[in-house]
Amino acid sequence: MKRFVTIFTAVLVIASASFQSCKVTYSFTGVTINPEIKTVSIQYFDNRAPLVQPQLSQIFTDALRDKIQGSTSLELVTGYGDVDFSGEIKNYETRPQAITGAETAALNRLSVTVRVKFSNEVEPDKSFDTSFTRYEEYDSSKDPSSVEDELIKLIVEQLMEDIFNKAFVNW
Repeated sequence: MKRFVTIFTAVLVIASASFQSCKVTYSFTGVTINPEIKTVSIQYFDNRAPLVQPQLSQIFTDALRDKIQGSTSLELVTGYGDVDFSGEIKNYETRPQAITGAETAALNRLSVTVRVKFSNEVEPDKSFDTSFTRYEEYDSSKDPSSVEDELIKLIVEQLMEDIFNKAFVNW
């Protein structure tokens, strides 16, 4: 019995030492961030759309910072981090949708397109420069300025998911 305990202890020590060098990462969100990546920087997204919504740049930039800080343990830094987000708002427009028999629009669509440059200094092959577009539709009988804030909030939330997933979930 004493010999069995000695052998069992030796196997346990060897197995423990072997597993020390292995790194297993579990994630319920699907987020995969290299452990060498410690910092993130998010540059201000200028609004270069033909039609400029004055607060959209700040809303978008703040939302991206909040999403990254709330969903990762990366430290937000000024300047440039191990990963960096930059880009611009390329388009902001309202277009009629669902034309009725009287040739009027029953619905309008607010669309936002954002160009995002994601630089990953640790894993350069995961860097990208991509445009993301999202939209929300609203009843054309409503005044656009009365629904604009809520529509922007919904669109920005969708854009955050798309950008975050492209950068950290590898979809």
